[in-house]
Amino acid sequence: MLYDWDDKPELNITPLVDVMLVLLAILMVIAPNIIYEENIRLPQGSTSQQLSKIPPVHISIDKDKHLKINKDTFVLNGFTDNFFLYSQKLDKKATVLISADKSLDYGLVMSILGAVKQAGFTEVSLATNG
Repeated sequence: MLYDWDDKPELNITPLVDVMLVLLAILMVIAPNIIYEENIRLPQGSTSQQLSKIPPVHISIDKDKHLKINKDTFVLNGFTDNFFLYSQKLDKKATVLISADKSLDYGLVMSILGAVKQAGFTEVSLATNG
C-alpha cells in the first residue's frame, strides 16, 4: 500500500457545531427556569425595640410670601429667630420639606433654607412638582 504523505485529512466539524447549537438552545430555554435556593437561618431581632417614625416638618411659602410650618402661620420678617424658637419643640432628626411657589425669588427660598440649617436640622429637602 502506497501512502501519499502530501494528502491532508479534512476535519468535518459540522456535526460538532450542530450538537453545540442544540445544547446552547436547550440551555437558553432552561436557564430562566432554574431556581437556586439556599436556606439561611436569620438571627432573631429584638421585639422590644421598635423604630420610631418621626413626622416630617412641612414648610410652605405661597406666591404672596405667606409662610406656614405644618399648620402654624409665620411672618417672613424675623423668620430666622421665630423658627429657631419654634424648632426647640421639634425633633432635630426630622426631615424638613420646603415647598415654595416657583415665582418666588431664589434668595428668599435660600434664606428659609439657611434658617432651617441654623436651627440644627440636617435632613432638608426642596419639594418639586414631578
